[in-house]
Amino acid sequence: MLTKAREHPHTAVLIGFESSGKSALFRGLTGEDTGEEANFRGSTIRSRRGHLTAELDLADLPGLRVQDDSRTTQEALGAVTDADIVVLVVRATHAAVELPLLLEAVKAEGKRAVLVLTFADKMPADLTEVARYYSDWLGIPVRMADARRLTEAGRTELLMSLALAKPIRPKAKALLKADFPALRPQSTWFEHPVWGRPLSLAMTLLLFAAPVLLAYVLSAWLQPIADRSIIDPIRSWLEGVPPLLRPFFVGDYGIVTLGLYSFLWAFPVVLLLGVSVALAEESGIKDRITDSLDGWMRRIGLSGRDLIPVLSGFGCNVVAVFQSRACSACTRKSCVSLIAFGSACSYQIGASLSVFGSAGHPWLFVPYVAVVGLVGALHTRLWHRASGWLATPAYETRTFLQRPGIRAVSWRVRTVIKQFMFQAMPIFIAICLIAAILQLTGLLEWLSKAAGPVLQWFHLPAEAASGVIFSMLRKDGLLVLNYGEGGLLQSLDAGQVFVLVYLASTLTACLVTLRTVGKEFGWSFAASLAGKQALTSLVSTGIILLAVGR
Repeated sequence: MLTKAREHPHTAVLIGFESSGKSALFRGLTGEDTGEEANFRGSTIRSRRGHLTAELDLADLPGLRVQDDSRTTQEALGAVTDADIVVLVVRATHAAVELPLLLEAVKAEGKRAVLVLTFADKMPADLTEVARYYSDWLGIPVRMADARRLTEAGRTELLMSLALAKPIRPKAKALLKADFPALRPQSTWFEHPVWGRPLSLAMTLLLFAAPVLLAYVLSAWLQPIADRSIIDPIRSWLEGVPPLLRPFFVGDYGIVTLGLYSFLWAFPVVLLLGVSVALAEESGIKDRITDSLDGWMRRIGLSGRDLIPVLSGFGCNVVAVFQSRACSACTRKSCVSLIAFGSACSYQIGASLSVFGSAGHPWLFVPYVAVVGLVGALHTRLWHRASGWLATPAYETRTFLQRPGIRAVSWRVRTVIKQFMFQAMPIFIAICLIAAILQLTGLLEWLSKAAGPVLQWFHLPAEAASGVIFSMLRKDGLLVLNYGEGGLLQSLDAGQVFVLVYLASTLTACLVTLRTVGKEFGWSFAASLAGKQALTSLVSTGIILLAVGR
């Protein structure tokens, strides 16, 4: 039973610019195993929430950007109105520039507030003097913190500061003086005027190619073990089950056969990609890459910061669509278009790896990802040429490169695993059941015959229709092509397999993604997005056919 204090807890919100250390501070204050994503007090904005004390909760709002009109920034600023305590999080090394901008953006008049200056380890100046100056300037408690290595003593001091929070002194901004001495983020090859962009692109490919390759090797090693140790014994054990039930468990689309197959090929990709992305985020490399590629992204109507949700789409397109709320209003629809076409989600990656492997052509995965990405960029540029004016950063926002901590990486990876186990796998199991029902009723054969003439245009057999149909429901529905232990795939040549996987995975975004797009932008935009993507997919598939000599 909840205590009286727990029934109506007060809420403190962490608010600051991107890369200010808010998430690390949240982990340090709430503990390693706490924090769940939820809507913030009657709004649509997602925040990570945790408990500080019996009377106080902590919410980590999405990071802000300067002069930004994104939905995330506007809703985060609006959430301050409903907060009891506002925790302003600013990099100590950039406080002279960032703090006035944050005070101007955050309307915290009359709110109890605390200022936390992060990256304290980068400040050679007297930390006590720095904290005293900003405290005298604002009239609120100020704490210096190394958010990534918050000690128990530091946590206690921050909690004490929250208890002493006060309203910001009026007209404080006019009192600001020169910056204190501070270390500046180091320059790297990512900022090189000639080699920076190619290096950033190569690093991006490496961040995804390495875990995918390792996942393929691991899945290929595990599959025969799973066949001998799990699937074959279960098949024998189910010999006495009524024939009507057997297809649902060990048939071509059975939960055990196809469901386990999906897990073996998708989970390693999800896990290792999650680790790779978490390392890039925690080390600061991802921010350097997106800043470096800003010029190239603008050529297709996006900014470098829009690359973040595009990269997140390689984990899950639905999550990426939500993250696109951080995009500028004039680029968000373009970003979602690129996500839907060019961001091969981890389930799509795992499924395509499995299909290429079953067909005996695992090397096709490399050109497949390259073509999907290239056509996705051209598709975005073609359909979204009038992107509007893209704002340039108001000041240098370069982040620090630092060694990622195990705790921080595991904290991010646990979220990815949780999403896969409790969101992705249940949906694919449902797909297995639907496929089994369609097969039993003969509807699957009818659909295959109906789609047969269309597939023949692309020199593909009608039996491959199931893969196209189920990939429209969900991208790892492509795995149904593995039925019969990959017999159909092995009867196709490499060109046919490539065309089949490309067409099935790009013809449309999965229904879950389209549903999310419809809820975010309206169903007319979702329908338009689906139609444009289908047209691009069909035309580009025809070009690929010509390229492979069909």
